[in-house]
Amino acid sequence: MNRLIAKGLMFGNLIAVDSPALVERYNRALKALTGKTTGLTDFHIDLSGYSPEVGDELGDDLYLNPNGCNRQFILLTTDQKTAPLLNAKFSTSRGILTRFIEENETELFTLTARDAVAGELENTVFDLTEPRRLFDIRRVTVVADTTGNHIAEGRKLAGLIERFRTEEDGWWDDVLIAEMIGLAEKTGDVTRNPVTLKSTTFDQGNFWTAHFGGVYLFRDVEHPAAISVGPKERLGALPISYVFDPRDRKDIAQFLDLNDLVEPIATARGLDAGAVLRQKMDFILIDAATRLGLDTGAGTRRELRQVANTLGHRLPDEFQGLAALLRWVETGGKRPRITPSHPAYFYTLRSRPHKDRDLVNMLLSELAPLDIRQLFICHKELFYDTYRSWPEAKRAYVADFLAREYQMDKDGTRRALFGSEPQMAPGPWDRDDVELVGPWGAVRRERR
Repeated sequence: MNRLIAKGLMFGNLIAVDSPALVERYNRALKALTGKTTGLTDFHIDLSGYSPEVGDELGDDLYLNPNGCNRQFILLTTDQKTAPLLNAKFSTSRGILTRFIEENETELFTLTARDAVAGELENTVFDLTEPRRLFDIRRVTVVADTTGNHIAEGRKLAGLIERFRTEEDGWWDDVLIAEMIGLAEKTGDVTRNPVTLKSTTFDQGNFWTAHFGGVYLFRDVEHPAAISVGPKERLGALPISYVFDPRDRKDIAQFLDLNDLVEPIATARGLDAGAVLRQKMDFILIDAATRLGLDTGAGTRRELRQVANTLGHRLPDEFQGLAALLRWVETGGKRPRITPSHPAYFYTLRSRPHKDRDLVNMLLSELAPLDIRQLFICHKELFYDTYRSWPEAKRAYVADFLAREYQMDKDGTRRALFGSEPQMAPGPWDRDDVELVGPWGAVRRERR
């Protein structure tokens, strides 16, 4: 993993906490949330204020995420909005925290100028003892304040001021006036500079969770379903009609099609399908060659073509399927039929531009794990887990490729692969004129 860290592919873009004042503020917030403090004089934090160094010191990587249910956070600066979120247990957590910071940036900038802001993502479920409890998570509320309770006391002072203005004897209430003065010394003039936080409640409709081996829950779609990363039998009875796992490739394909969640790469608008398919084929070749101990050299396309010639009939089915699709894209002729049972099927899809685009691309990266670029972008937790099991030659190639081809232009690469950020309101962009699921022909639309 040191190679990934050195290239900025792991723990990259974390925020440095390296001054006595910031460390002291962090410890006040940490003490308020967990009853613990750190003895470190400098460390780094992620979007939520979690620090790998502090986690190592405390022997607890979930010290800000007890039970993995209600993530706590510590904000020392609004710059944390650009940092990654480590040890994520829900796919929605990063989006909620980022949006909370962006929509309250002025207020948070004011508050963090003199104190840390500590809080929690409350979802009313405190212990996920069984999978069915996931369905109790419907809404997440962001509860936040400074360690000095500036927001709460500001609200209290505003209430006292209203009493002072409206009550008949307010001008003569010495106790009321004294309490107002005492609070004003802490909060400042809340009439001229009110500090309130907005956008603190977020719906949690469709999401992924790391709990129970990994579950994708789609309930806010026309045809709801849960997709388990592991055997679905382990989840037991769930309050949803359909539960699938990776063995149910046809059912998952039909689910994605019926809900209009995906589109074929070969016909996606604004996408260089040939370039994307070639790159996916390179990733598949690297995996096959390194597992067999073949020399891939520097991993250039010329060298990988020689590897393909060497493999011959041993070329993976995923490669063969994408190669046939590439020939159709670039030269025409008969369109190849790639069904959901074909290993290349999910490599030929990407999410449509809807509100759950990132979640669907995350699911597709799980179903097409040899596409290491999509895996890294869409599902970093899985990327890091599988990286450890790869041959050394593949780890070196992947780290060099991502540092060279992705780190240089992250936003541009994302737009090129997945399109621009989707609009939130439904519109004509939610449906392509080409009613295809892919070059294999449309999956039959059956009402289940």
